[in-house]
Amino acid sequence: MDIKLFLSQITSLVQGLSRKQKIVSLISVFVVIGFLSFLIFFKSPSSSLGNGYSVLFDNTTPSDSALIIQQLEKDGVAYKVVHEGTIAVPSNVVYKERIAISALGIPKNSKVGFEIFDKTEFGSTDFEQQIKYLRALEGELSRTIEDLKPIENASVHIAIPKESVFAATKQDATASIVVDIKKGSKLSHKQIVGIKNLVSFSVVNLKAQNVKLVNQNGVPLGEEDGLFSSDLIKSQIQYKQTYETNLEDKIINVLAPIVGGNDKVVAKVTIDFDFSQKDSVSEVYDPNSVPRSEQSVEEKKTGGSTNVVGGVPGAISNIGPVQGLKSQKNGEKYQKSSTTTNYEISKTTTKIKNEFATIKKISTAVVVDGDYEKTKNKDGGDNQKLKYIPLTKEQLVQIDNIVKQTVGYNKTRGDEVTVSNFEFKPLAKNGSQPVTKTFMDKIGFYFAPIAPVLKYLFVAILLFIFYKKVIAPFSQKML
Repeated sequence: MDIKLFLSQITSLVQGLSRKQKIVSLISVFVVIGFLSFLIFFKSPSSSLGNGYSVLFDNTTPSDSALIIQQLEKDGVAYKVVHEGTIAVPSNVVYKERIAISALGIPKNSKVGFEIFDKTEFGSTDFEQQIKYLRALEGELSRTIEDLKPIENASVHIAIPKESVFAATKQDATASIVVDIKKGSKLSHKQIVGIKNLVSFSVVNLKAQNVKLVNQNGVPLGEEDGLFSSDLIKSQIQYKQTYETNLEDKIINVLAPIVGGNDKVVAKVTIDFDFSQKDSVSEVYDPNSVPRSEQSVEEKKTGGSTNVVGGVPGAISNIGPVQGLKSQKNGEKYQKSSTTTNYEISKTTTKIKNEFATIKKISTAVVVDGDYEKTKNKDGGDNQKLKYIPLTKEQLVQIDNIVKQTVGYNKTRGDEVTVSNFEFKPLAKNGSQPVTKTFMDKIGFYFAPIAPVLKYLFVAILLFIFYKKVIAPFSQKML
């Protein structure tokens, strides 16, 4: 083959092409070279394994990869480490080894569950058994959390304090959780609370507030319980929009038969809600007291006390009563009476929890259309033109009252209702339909159903033009 003759033919062919054909040819050459280079240099993980090898496990952690390689060397199976997390084995044993290694709990991110107690060890102390139990509990909780859809990996650490006989020194258990969230996923507030409750109910004396949760970046999750969480804000916005839409629909449904249809009335309602949750406790004492018990004490004593021999010490005082020693006092009398009445003070304790939302103010704006009548010609016949007739003040007042009754108007709350009367779109000649749509609206209306078919037809036409104008002339010149 004469190379010079071949090159001269190519040069003459290129010189005979037009400017557009040269540009198209150059682009085509670059596209073909790029595509061939992609096929040559790009190798998928499976293509780099070589003949007779298949992927055993993919996307494993370094710790799991070490355990898998250790088990393969123990079983005497050849293997290849394609990447840090990809291990390949001969294709004839890939399924057998995958089942055998999975039966050992690998890969599970090196987490050990209650299977650690399958083997009985003699001579182990109580402390060692407690450590094994704690390790198994952490592993089981980690596996359970990893089963959740948004979580790719999880680690649970539990701290159980020593038991104490003194109540003052007794401490509660605590736990910390580190989760690796999948890309594009996000834990909602309910899911965070669910994970904390799952761990707290699995450990004795562990409260949910003592469970801390962080993501792979070290950002704490669930610490905004006292603040406005995203889920709470979404529910509040949805509640507000639903409430306002229901009132707007009620206003339109009530006024539509009056003004002449749903298209002749527009209503917009804005509600100012108070979403603060407040709990109040009130105690009411009853002023009408009722006697609960009554105690009465009465003492009565009559008669005098016995005379006592007295006098100057000596012989006379020792020979007993004598004349002149008799008391001239009257007999002693003693009376005592007391009454104690205990009244029952009754009280009523009421605990009140506010609703999810309380209406602070309702603002309503309603716009209604007027009436239309056909104008008459000079000869007394009906004209095709329509004349707009606004509503009277009495009609607007009646509509205003209807709107207030519909939305539950409360003057003391500061509610506002505005009813306006404006001319809407003029009606058509027959007085029942709006004016004729524009030309573009008609095209969109008639061609919308066949738009998908037109799209593929347009692509086919472009390909056909490209073939006729570019590929066919180029092929003829090449031949």
